[in-house]
Amino acid sequence: MTSSHKTKLALALTAAGAFSFVLLAPVAGVASAEGGETECPGYLDCDWVPAAYAETPDGNYGNYDTAERPKTNKIKYIVLHDTEETYDDTIKIFQDPARQASAHYLVRSKDGHVAQMVKNKDVAWQAGNWYINGQSIGIEQEGKAAEGAKWYTPELYRSTAALVRDLAAKYDIPLDREHILGHDNVPALSSSRIAGMHWDSGPYWDWNYFFSLLGKPTVPTAGPGSDLVKINPKFKENIQAIRDCEQNVDLPAQPSSLLPIYTGPSADAPRHSDPGEHPDGGAGTNCAQDTGAWVSSGMSFVVAERKPGWTAVWYQGEKVWIKTPEGERVLTPQTGYVVKPKAGKDSVPVYGAAYPEKSEYPADMADEDKAVAEPLPYTLKAGQAYAGGGTAPNGYYYAPTFDSSKPYDHTFFAGATDYVTVQIGSRIGFVKRDEVDIVRER
Repeated sequence: MTSSHKTKLALALTAAGAFSFVLLAPVAGVASAEGGETECPGYLDCDWVPAAYAETPDGNYGNYDTAERPKTNKIKYIVLHDTEETYDDTIKIFQDPARQASAHYLVRSKDGHVAQMVKNKDVAWQAGNWYINGQSIGIEQEGKAAEGAKWYTPELYRSTAALVRDLAAKYDIPLDREHILGHDNVPALSSSRIAGMHWDSGPYWDWNYFFSLLGKPTVPTAGPGSDLVKINPKFKENIQAIRDCEQNVDLPAQPSSLLPIYTGPSADAPRHSDPGEHPDGGAGTNCAQDTGAWVSSGMSFVVAERKPGWTAVWYQGEKVWIKTPEGERVLTPQTGYVVKPKAGKDSVPVYGAAYPEKSEYPADMADEDKAVAEPLPYTLKAGQAYAGGGTAPNGYYYAPTFDSSKPYDHTFFAGATDYVTVQIGSRIGFVKRDEVDIVRER
């Protein structure tokens, strides 16, 4: 489900620079800071059921922050979740300010009915990454990740797709896996938070079907020799044995969007190990929560090497292997942009946010209030390439209190450094534009 991020200042640690910001007037509220109608497309069955916007007895508040997006923050990502609760219980949670969680929309499993709970202009506490929260719209879907196929009904798929199509058109969001994210694709803001990131919508969300509903099915757009490929197994034939390591149970083997990745061209080779999820250096696992041991349908990667029955791609700074049997559809060649370190650079750091430099905040602002991008334990190394290249909006929305009682409260600080999005692994990341070349792969 969603994770609480009123602790966003702690999440946004240490900082970065030229001084550009927008100061908003204080906005107060009790049950909701907003009233009125939904922003759903008219053909959807959609209710306005506002999340709580209220102070709590301990002096904190919930469950979102008022803003004026896209006048302040841009909206460039959409994040898909599952609730891990029933539809009705999720509404109760989002209407309890002590729970400190929310999403903009909630979709019911049985019939695709939609409740809008936070206005698009406001910042829902949903992604576990304050930068992504500030730049995204969150959609919760009733269900449980370990039981996904049971909950992910055709009606739910259709309603979510209708929302995503409408929002993408409204805010100019590309319909690809670098911008339409699962919660399991959202990066951490720091290395210490990687292991605690969420893994919904999980292994049983059919990304290929969903993108076909968006009008963006995966089809070849380049010849078979293209080094840019999209993960594209046939969902119903891609039977995977996956373990739910939170519950310590083996899930029934069933269709999945995931493919395992290995350190060598053999199913006997160790699984790839995400250094953030396995800081002890242990091998990756078949756990659903071990997102660094898998790739997912619709994600794009750059080929590093080919051997009979196997294809290696660049992933988190390393070469990982995917089983690609002759005659089976696993990877689909693509045209598109890839990101490479500039000549002369041995490596390029990857970040979980595109934040201003420290010098770009007001001089009289406390250092602990200045959010800066922190390098993650992944790099783009010389000779490697990654799918991506889309501009990542640079900025930090500072909103630490309910009543705008601090200096600069509810202020958006825009930075001058350009960042771009990359598909670094199963989660996206951000790199500085002046450290990379963006090349068209044909």
